[in-house]
Amino acid sequence: MKTLILVVTLLLSTGSSAWLTNFEQAKTEATTAHKLILLNFSGSDWCGPCIKLKKEILDSDAFLQYATDKLVLVRADFPRAAKNQLDARQTAHNESLAERYNPEGKFPFTVLLSAEGKVLKTWTGYPASLTLQTLRDDLDAARLATH
Repeated sequence: MKTLILVVTLLLSTGSSAWLTNFEQAKTEATTAHKLILLNFSGSDWCGPCIKLKKEILDSDAFLQYATDKLVLVRADFPRAAKNQLDARQTAHNESLAERYNPEGKFPFTVLLSAEGKVLKTWTGYPASLTLQTLRDDLDAARLATH
């Protein structure tokens, strides 16, 4: 019982639950709630900058709180370790997203999209200049430009 409580607590305390993996669901939610979509391409078990970006910014409490009213978050993960492999349907879904939005296979690669899937802005890698504040500023500017 203690183990079950610990697992549930850990799952609830991680920011990852805010991130969807289904792009069509994200588009529907974005349309309904009048939000933009932030799509992050990540290699969760092999890409150092991906892991650092996720930990330091994208899964931070401050970013997740900021995103709550403004963004629908989608992560397209491409793990390499056998123990972390996604099911075939999710892998195909992520590959389809990569063909459309990340054809060069950059990691990490983050894309801001309209609810209809139109690219509004992209970020390549995790440069030293990217902070929570600069990301928020970029997102706010892009949101203003669409209204």
